[in-house]
Amino acid sequence: MKITVIGAGNVGATAALRIAEKQLAKEVVLIDIVEGVPQGKALDMYESGPVALFDTRTYGSNDFKDSAQSDIVLITAGLARKPGMTREDLLMKNTAIIRDVTAQVMRYSENPIIIMVSNPLDVMTYVARKTSGLPKERVIGMAGVLDTARFRSFIAEALDVSMQDVNAFVLGGHGDSMVPVVKYTGVAGIPLTELMPKEQIDAIVERTRNGGIEIVNHLKTGSAYYAPAASAVEMIEAIVKDRKRILPCTTLLEGQYGIDGVFCGVPVKLGKNGIEQIIEINLSPDELEALQNSAALVDKNCKSLEAMFS
Repeated sequence: MKITVIGAGNVGATAALRIAEKQLAKEVVLIDIVEGVPQGKALDMYESGPVALFDTRTYGSNDFKDSAQSDIVLITAGLARKPGMTREDLLMKNTAIIRDVTAQVMRYSENPIIIMVSNPLDVMTYVARKTSGLPKERVIGMAGVLDTARFRSFIAEALDVSMQDVNAFVLGGHGDSMVPVVKYTGVAGIPLTELMPKEQIDAIVERTRNGGIEIVNHLKTGSAYYAPAASAVEMIEAIVKDRKRILPCTTLLEGQYGIDGVFCGVPVKLGKNGIEQIIEINLSPDELEALQNSAALVDKNCKSLEAMFS
């Protein structure tokens, strides 16, 4: 197994280290345009192997040739958000970056699974699929896994319980229109609605929607990376180990949930072939409408880019 991580910034480097520590690949290649940065970080990771007890070989490079024949490619390249900037503000700049990166990936790898982390995530997943021509099950966006992790952590904090006992789904686009599904949220099988009042749930839902920008506002000059990296690696582990995990990920919907031809976050089964099944769960009329509205926003942004692919 060979895994390439594109982008040696905070998300990419953290993800590469987690992949190495979990020994999910024989080789991990870290690629970035800045000379010396991926080489130095990859070497530093490799030298931590005797202490962290892993044998994965980590390489750094500025040349996409070194990504050749990758089984999985994690794309974290692009500009990060700054205070006051929405994910949609990044649209045009990151589209150009992701289109170029994906083309380079496909030049050297025939049939990789691409996992997208760059923002605006749902649209960048569309860009990667459009550029790569890969089957839809092999181009996946890391959206709901991260948003769900934030939702679960906030619930655990509020109830003073273990995060491991909190189950939840956050669907829709990775942005302000995301849809935390309270109906399928609980703690050790107990519905969340039996554990806290609606007003508190609503406040946690709103905090989840603003989870990314809350961190951006703290950092001032950067954005979240520990949780995004951990979320991406959870997806990679499910694929590498063929675990058939049910996780909320961005995928191309073709009629599911009344949404057609749009990349949107829904529950999927992840295994060795990428997305092996899209799971349709029963949503309330309000939740379904919110999911469709979220997809409509993604669709609008994708259509604004169509001229770039004509």
